[in-house]
Parts: sequence; structure tokens; C-alpha cells
Amino acid sequence: MADQPGPMRVLFLCTHNSSRSQMAEGLLRARGGDGYAVSSAGTQPRGVHPLAIQAMREIGIDISEAAGYYAKSMDEFSGQPIDLVVTVCDDAAEACPFFPGARRQIHWSFPDPSAVSGTDDERLAAFRSVRDAIAARLDQFLSEQPARSDDGR
Repeated sequence: MADQPGPMRVLFLCTHNSSRSQMAEGLLRARGGDGYAVSSAGTQPRGVHPLAIQAMREIGIDISEAAGYYAKSMDEFSGQPIDLVVTVCDDAAEACPFFPGARRQIHWSFPDPSAVSGTDDERLAAFRSVRDAIAARLDQFLSEQPARSDDGR
């Protein structure tokens, strides 16, 4: 439709923009289509975690630097119009950032897979578990939330 607004602008936020927010960005980009303009950022960006990249590759989504993914500061989005900010930190263990100017902000609590210690297999299992939890929550979000419509719903 000619008068339909652009895609819903979604920003996933966490502390380091290394795992949860990057996986959420990759998943929504893959599953949300053109109805969403998706980014992610952190309060203290560190770089995309190699195990996050590996876990996402297992389901056919590339969140590596070669695919254009990198850790970004939430300051890069300051002053930009954002329709929805989703914080994805574990609220019991971290202070989730607040993003001023967002039309709406919600919180999805996921544990930090990079905090898990153990063998490489145990650590990768933690990333897979969080990836799958984010995917399930995004699938629910997409079933409840049409990207855009011209009547504001």
C-alpha cells in the first residue's frame, strides 16, 4: 500500500551486544522479513561472541562480521526514531539499559550464555539454549505483532 508506513524499527539492547542482542537481531532479520528494520546495541559493547556466531550458524543464520554484524554502542542510535526497544538482559543479574525516545520499550529476560563456564561443549550448549529461547519468544512476538499496517494496528 502506498500510504503504509515503513518497517517497524526494533532495537535489541543488552550490556555487551555480544550474544543475546546479536542473536535476537539475527533471528528477527531472518524471520521478520521486510516488515522490520532491526538493530542491536549495548551499553558496553565488546564484540560478537564466537560461540554466538557458531550457535546461529547451526540454524543457518550468519551473525559474523563478514555478514555485517558487529558490537555497537547504544549511543550510535541516540536521536534516531525507534519504534520498539527490547532489552534482553537477565534482570536478576544485570541492570538493563533504558533507551530514551523509544516509542515503546519491553523486557525479555535471558541468562547470559557467555557467563557459563565449563567445557567447550557445555558452553556451546548454553548458547544454543539461549538462542532457542530467544527464537521461541520471537516466534510468539511475530504471531502477536504484525510488523505494520496502515491503520495503526
